[in-house]
Amino acid sequence: MALAEAGARGRLLRWPRVLLFGDSITEYSFQENGWGTYLAERLVRKCDVVNRGISGYNTRWAKLILPRLITESSSADSIVAVTIFFGANDSALKELNPKQHVPLEEYAANLKSMVQYLKAVDVTADRIVLITPPPLQESAWEKACLAKGDKLNRCNATTGQYAQACVQVARECGTDVLDLWTLMQKNQDFSSYLSDGLHLSAKGNSFLAAQLWSRLENKLSALPSLLPYWRDVDHTNPEASLL
Repeated sequence: MALAEAGARGRLLRWPRVLLFGDSITEYSFQENGWGTYLAERLVRKCDVVNRGISGYNTRWAKLILPRLITESSSADSIVAVTIFFGANDSALKELNPKQHVPLEEYAANLKSMVQYLKAVDVTADRIVLITPPPLQESAWEKACLAKGDKLNRCNATTGQYAQACVQVARECGTDVLDLWTLMQKNQDFSSYLSDGLHLSAKGNSFLAAQLWSRLENKLSALPSLLPYWRDVDHTNPEASLL
């Protein structure tokens, strides 16, 4: 059978999508042992995990980009989950990092605006997971800042305020939330979860992956494999199995 004929006979295969939207902690999630890689490995036969992490970005910029990533006409119905993971840059101290800083109230409003936009294009609340910024290990991040000739431009207490705002937005909007800031500090020294005081270490990636999967598994594990297991293909008549 010619390929063109096979294509005409078969339905177009469309993989559902999981969209990871965030800053550098999301952008780096496809590195070896990253939390995005963990998700992609578990969902490879069921849906595409799409990384739209953009290093250095904050919610002020993110809310402008989101409508360019998902529109009603671009099959929003194929999106089975979206993570929104911002705050590490928004919570930068205004006097030392005015370019990335976003005031707390605006940060909350921006998150709410993004959730409302997703709902408007038919991505329902049960498919949205907000993720708070992780805690900041100040001494390690200060070393990273000093190496670039900068002063310490973030503090953990401030990051915690943004994390609380994220949790509150999720509560108001009816979405799930992963409060990474609180969970990583629960009865333990959280420094091993971070590689430089801000970004995730291998252990931090593993922790986030496990926490996020526990929230997504019920939503996604029931998704069917889009093509049959190879042993189930009729080798005498593969068209019957595959088209």
